[in-house]
Amino acid sequence: MAHAHASIVDAPAAGPASASALVCALPHAAWLVALPQAVVVAANEAAARLLGRPVGELVGAPAQQLAASPEDLAWWAAMAGSGWRSSGCPTEGPVAPLLDSDTVFAAAAGQARHVRRSISLVPDEADTGRAWALVMVIDRTPEQAVDAEREARVAELEATLESAADGLLVTDLAGGLRSFNRRFAAMWGLPDELLRARDDAGIVAWMQRSVLEPGAYAQRLRTLFDSPLLAATDRVALLGGPVFERVTRPLWRDGRPQGRVWAYRDLSERLAAEERIETLSSTDPLTGLPNRRVMSGWVEAAAQASGGSGEGRQGFAVMVVDLDHFRQINVSLGHAMGDRVLRHVGERLQGCLRDDDRLARIGGDQFGVLLTGADARAAEATARRMLNVVAQPCALEGATFTLTCSIGIALAPAHGRSADELARHAEAAMRAVKQAGRANVRLHQARAEVDRRSHMMLDHAMRQALVSGRFRLAYQPQVSLADGRIVGAEALLRWRDPELGEVPPARFIPVAEESGFIVAIGDWVLAQAVRQAALWHQRGWQVPVAVNVSALQFHQAQFVERVASVLAVAALPPRLLELELTESILVHDADEALARLHELHRLGARMSIDDFGTGYSSLAYLKRFPIGKLKIDRSFVQGLPGDETDAGIVRAILQMSLALDMRVIAEGVETEQQREFLVREGCAEMQGYLYAPALDPLSFEQRLAQSRVDEAGPAQPGAGAPGQRIRLVRG
Repeated sequence: MAHAHASIVDAPAAGPASASALVCALPHAAWLVALPQAVVVAANEAAARLLGRPVGELVGAPAQQLAASPEDLAWWAAMAGSGWRSSGCPTEGPVAPLLDSDTVFAAAAGQARHVRRSISLVPDEADTGRAWALVMVIDRTPEQAVDAEREARVAELEATLESAADGLLVTDLAGGLRSFNRRFAAMWGLPDELLRARDDAGIVAWMQRSVLEPGAYAQRLRTLFDSPLLAATDRVALLGGPVFERVTRPLWRDGRPQGRVWAYRDLSERLAAEERIETLSSTDPLTGLPNRRVMSGWVEAAAQASGGSGEGRQGFAVMVVDLDHFRQINVSLGHAMGDRVLRHVGERLQGCLRDDDRLARIGGDQFGVLLTGADARAAEATARRMLNVVAQPCALEGATFTLTCSIGIALAPAHGRSADELARHAEAAMRAVKQAGRANVRLHQARAEVDRRSHMMLDHAMRQALVSGRFRLAYQPQVSLADGRIVGAEALLRWRDPELGEVPPARFIPVAEESGFIVAIGDWVLAQAVRQAALWHQRGWQVPVAVNVSALQFHQAQFVERVASVLAVAALPPRLLELELTESILVHDADEALARLHELHRLGARMSIDDFGTGYSSLAYLKRFPIGKLKIDRSFVQGLPGDETDAGIVRAILQMSLALDMRVIAEGVETEQQREFLVREGCAEMQGYLYAPALDPLSFEQRLAQSRVDEAGPAQPGAGAPGQRIRLVRG
């Protein structure tokens, strides 16, 4: 074997020296094949590396083994079937063509290599009668990989563009169309014939004809193409309604702008959704009328338009119309009918207004009205028309009924300058109409607003007082009219506020009842009074303590359980707790009240009716209740004994109590004459300033101890006479 880089092996059929040298000098894989035997007679190192075989193994190998594609095999077979002269031409038949094409080689380690292979004939310079073929192979595998990667990326890019939700268009600097995706064609509705013909001018003209404003559209395009570096975002409205967002950016290549990329996004659905949202946010879906938010905007705009506070200021009115007892419609006729009634009422109210007035639905069964340029007289006249129109009989789906409404009016600027203030005052006036019996009209009253603010502040102060421990209990003795002994105590709530001073119960209890805070206050009073009674019980004083119970507190679902828990925690015998109930408790849902009273009776607590005679009690129910005591209200005691009416009422209560087997206690006893009258008529107990006001626990204990000393002392002149130990304590 010759030296490797010589690449020539001597053999009997060795090729010409010039051909062998050519093979060695070639930069690509090459080998020399003797014809017609098709045997390799020379090869270079590049061929050895490509095929993964030493040069020595390549020399002498059949040419068909090195390149075995069908095309190669056919070519070598054709060469073998031809006769050759020393000139290198076939002896018969046509001259075989040269082979030059791409193919695949099984290279080293069985790897497939993409190559460019060519076979050419080498002339016999020595005229030996032999012929040779030169096979050259250029490895194109790296190029093929790059091409495949490029094609894959292009295909991926095309797929990405086609899957984009936006319509994409690429133009050159002159505006000629370079490429676009199918989404772009679909968004603009481009005809197939224009797309197939790639008619740029036709496509551009089609797009210009499709927009809502062709002139402005064309001018915008000219501006963009005149400024190749300009990036822009705008909107394009098409005929028929679609709206596109158009985004364009310069297309850069080799550091220079080469054209433009356009992206079109369809905003139609988003804009429609925004419009629907805006409609829903500003319109009542049931009646189609504007809602409270729009009503507030109207009022604010009217306030601004009316100018400052100087002369010439144009006033307006805000009205709140609330249907009376509308809930009965929903309950008796169903919500579907209620919805129809609301729409019908809205139409009726609209018919009462001028063109410049505004109507809105601001709540469930509430409507708001803005009357422009209206004073008190004009506003009230419009409200009266509304009252009459709403009160007209309604006949819907065979049901005939009559509605009424309550209307509150606030005037600008007299009653406020903002939408919130005017609406609040109009609603307050409407609520005042409700409280006065409904079906009427009322202007805002400034004094009522002051009272409401005062109530709100008082309610807040009460809640802070309970948390801060500013409430306290005082105990007014209840004494026997027969012998003057203290037989009980009524726990009375007292409150001293650091800012308001001493606040009387008559002022804050109604506010607490209105806000519902009376339940929390009542629970605190119950717990404190029971705890105090338990302390006295531990010291040997059997003093029943009476606690006032509000109607709202009594009707709480867990009221009986609450009473039982408080008694158990304090270890107080239930007989030492007396619950003072109002007549309204017994009248409202008498069956439920009866069941709850029996539960309390089984618990062992005492019960009495407070302020008897000021409310309404059915004797048929009263005799069924486990009530042990009636309390005569102070309003009937004040006129005794001179007022015949008061005296008659007190006698009637005392006689009724005998029939019902109930004890009677009179409150508010302040004079000896009142006490003597009660004794004569057979009243058992009393409380009032004649004996003592409400006392703090220590003073009550002192009075209780003194009562026991007096009871145990020597008999005095007139001992046994009623009222012997009663002492007037007022100055």
